[in-house]
Parts: sequence; C-alpha cells; structure tokens
Amino acid sequence: MPEDIEKQILTVINKVRPFLQRDGGDIDFIGFRDGIVYVQMAGACEGCAMAGEDISSGVEIILMEEVPGVIAVKNSEVPDDLMKAYEERKLAEYKRHEEEYFAKLNAKK
Repeated sequence: MPEDIEKQILTVINKVRPFLQRDGGDIDFIGFRDGIVYVQMAGACEGCAMAGEDISSGVEIILMEEVPGVIAVKNSEVPDDLMKAYEERKLAEYKRHEEEYFAKLNAKK
C-alpha cells in the first residue's frame, strides 16, 4: 500500500516540478509517513523566502486533493531514517550517472 501512495505522490510531484523549474527551482521527494509527505526544495527554491508558501499553497493542496491519505507536506523535521534512505537513493543515483558517463567516455576512445 505505501508503495502505491508513493507512486501517486511522485506522479503529482512530477506534475508540479516544471512550474518550479521554470523559476530555477526544483523539489525532491524524501519520503512519506503517517500522512505527511516530506520534500526537499532544491535549486532557486532552496532557502527562498517563498519556498514555504510554494509548499503550503501549491504542492500541499494538490497532493491532498490527488493522493488519498496525504494530510500535510513538510520540508523540515524529516525523520532521520527517511532522510538517510533519501541520501542513500541520491548517492546511488549519482553513482549510476557517473558510471554511465564514464562508460560513454571510454566507448569513444
């Protein structure tokens, strides 16, 4: 069940993402627990005074309307285990991109 909800959350975040990217920002999904979606703002959104407003009046409303069980969206107070899993996913993603890059580079030689 949580995997289905996470897929729905990611689908909605991917719908919202282009609007944030248009202004140089982005949003990353960290995790979901007890009805709360944890996100991290990135790019121009990171540290922006309007980031909280974007989350509460945009992302949160859309997620609550489109994903049953979502009651809030937070970009702070992330549980340690969710943050650790997120960091591990991001590191694995980075390593995968790095390996693909070097494989393409070596194939050109």
